[in-house]
Amino acid sequence: MKRGAIVMSLIALAGCASQSDGPTVDTGTIVGEVGDPRNRARAHTDLAAAYYERGSMAIALEELRVATAADANYAPAHSMFGLVYMELKENQLAESSFERALRLSPNDPDINHNFGWFLCNTSREKESVKYFTQALRNPLYASPGRTSSAAGLCSLRANNQKDAEEFFQRALRLDADDPTSLLQLAQIRFRQGKVEEARRMVSRYNKLVSPNPESLWLAVRIERKLGERVTEQAYATQLRRRFPNSAEYQSLQRGQYD
Repeated sequence: MKRGAIVMSLIALAGCASQSDGPTVDTGTIVGEVGDPRNRARAHTDLAAAYYERGSMAIALEELRVATAADANYAPAHSMFGLVYMELKENQLAESSFERALRLSPNDPDINHNFGWFLCNTSREKESVKYFTQALRNPLYASPGRTSSAAGLCSLRANNQKDAEEFFQRALRLDADDPTSLLQLAQIRFRQGKVEEARRMVSRYNKLVSPNPESLWLAVRIERKLGERVTEQAYATQLRRRFPNSAEYQSLQRGQYD
């Protein structure tokens, strides 16, 4: 995944990204700003999120320092600190920031999601699911689909296919076109021998988003299993032409279909 796509997805996970074209100033000070401390903290956190989206981590940190100076107890600012530090690979600082955010707002679903994603990406996949589950308990949570999908991925990384399957199914009930859940559940169905169902899912995935090595390789193996040699060859050709250096293409060359 390209860095821009990762940044955009993380901003969605943060739940506080600006929907505008981003700030036009490169300073942590808003000229003439007024309002109570909480509103100032919120405004600077939103600015930090916009700079984070653009990859300007140093300026994002400055905005967050201004935000927490205005209101040290504004939990989303500390969660945003966590995301910025996570992007900078400052894992100790990221964890401390997420933990402080949770102390201030333990039931906030976005903060629980963000901390869960951090744990999942720092080799604590089993621990991460607890925070995803806490986020999903909130009946007013606006983004349960993306949390269900993330929980599915992290359950797979923890070798828990049963729970992963349930999370992906939940995500698809909320959004039938969720690409991550479609592809991962297709992989699970293929391993279960439910080849036609896997075929429908990966076909839908490849129509919704640009095919990647994983989805093309799965499609090759599905068509091979079904005896559809022409379609199998078409997918294999796409894999060779588009991703000749991928591990999936190397498996194709070696004939390692299982």
